[in-house]
Amino acid sequence: MASIKMTVNGRAVSGSCDDRTLLVQFLRENLALTGTHVGCDTTQCGACVVHLDGKSVKSCTILAAQASGSTVTTIEGVAAGGDLHPVQAAFKAHHGLQCGFCTPGMVMAAIDMINRHGADLDEETVRSELDGNICRCTGYHNIVKAILAAAADMGANAKQAAE
Repeated sequence: MASIKMTVNGRAVSGSCDDRTLLVQFLRENLALTGTHVGCDTTQCGACVVHLDGKSVKSCTILAAQASGSTVTTIEGVAAGGDLHPVQAAFKAHHGLQCGFCTPGMVMAAIDMINRHGADLDEETVRSELDGNICRCTGYHNIVKAILAAAADMGANAKQAAE
């Protein structure tokens, strides 16, 4: 059994699990954070994307024990109080979701993308970086539109805050 200690969504958590437990399983089963979805268990779909120490990772490829001592942010941790994160709001405003199964992973990947590229994010980069996130419903057009809108909004807000 592995003893796990980490910070998840700003809260110190601990628990124990089998040495082979994946981070996605630990989040869902031990912490009841079910917004991170399991779609494939083979790193192809991206439904399990979380932020590990500030970087987007597929949580079905990392053992919970490997993440011990780290900071993890899940989809449950991105909204501020009752307000949606700007990326979540953009997905809503631009109809970037249908069934919603892939949405948590898409949002987490998009936040990481925007954090790295800022308002200069372009459609080609978004489409390229979403390559590891599968949506079987939307055809990606509105997802890309939502991410670009969120990047513009977050870039404008960051620029205003700096002035």
